Amino acid sequence: MAFANPSVTDIIATTIQSRTKKIADNVTKNNALLARLQQRGNVKTISGGNTILQELSFAENGNAGFYSGYDLLPVAAQDVISAAEFNLKQLACPVVISGLEMLQNSGREQLIDLLEARINVAEATMANKLAQSIYSDGTGSGGKEITGLNAAVPSNPLTGTYAGIDRATYAFWRSQLYDFSAQSVTPGSSTIQAALNSLWSSLVRGADRPDLVVLDNTYWTYYMTSLQAQQRFTDPATGSLGFPTVKFMDSDVVLDGGLGGFCPAATGFMLNTKYIFLRPHAQRNMVALSPNRRYAINQDAEVQILAFCGNLTCSGAQYQGRIQN
Repeated sequence: MAFANPSVTDIIATTIQSRTKKIADNVTKNNALLARLQQRGNVKTISGGNTILQELSFAENGNAGFYSGYDLLPVAAQDVISAAEFNLKQLACPVVISGLEMLQNSGREQLIDLLEARINVAEATMANKLAQSIYSDGTGSGGKEITGLNAAVPSNPLTGTYAGIDRATYAFWRSQLYDFSAQSVTPGSSTIQAALNSLWSSLVRGADRPDLVVLDNTYWTYYMTSLQAQQRFTDPATGSLGFPTVKFMDSDVVLDGGLGGFCPAATGFMLNTKYIFLRPHAQRNMVALSPNRRYAINQDAEVQILAFCGNLTCSGAQYQGRIQN
């Protein structure tokens, strides 16, 4: 089929292709957890495979021990490394322009302006979709959604299978939970710090401790109110990514509520991001699905598809906590 304006069809592909790094960066900056993972270097691409294997250690080496002189040292084989298995999840947002729109915007600059606006919308849409799915349990959209925090740090950490590992069988794979109702405590500004203290203490192992606390509107308000009589400090490094923070211990406390926030209501997450990763496919990290022209068979239109493939993974569920009522 003859295209309306063949001289400018490459602009769609080249415009999106030239922006892919910016799009990927903007997506991570749209969510406090993703921004922290980017800071840590925990956005690690994969090159292939039908699943993502996230290596983890689940036991200590039993050969370790004190000895004296010529004592024999144990050298038994130690099975201490395994892997959590995550499915690849896909996300896409098509950018469409019709032949008539190309004619109406036939000057190169005009067409780029039109594409710029549409790509900006596509970027924002992809960022919001991914930020929302960070909290999913992986069952949304018929099981196609990201395996997010509601799977890694669920309301009931004693049951269910996460990344192929049964929590009921393996205690090392259970996240920690503080439930106001189970503790017979009424959530509020006078109880929020004690609740966070209790959850924090269950997640600290020596110098290994949570570094990010994400709260919804309700718990953020309780926490801020509890600090009214105290001096509050913000962290410039996190603030520079667009997220004003306060501190709990030495963790950044971030609001993911407000207008359009996605943290579940009356819920917070206390995370050790050392053990959390975003694993996009190297060829599908917010890029155009194909640099070639895509034409509609029975329409005067061209489409380019902005695409992501990967998942949120975890190598230490026991170091992650949830607070709820």
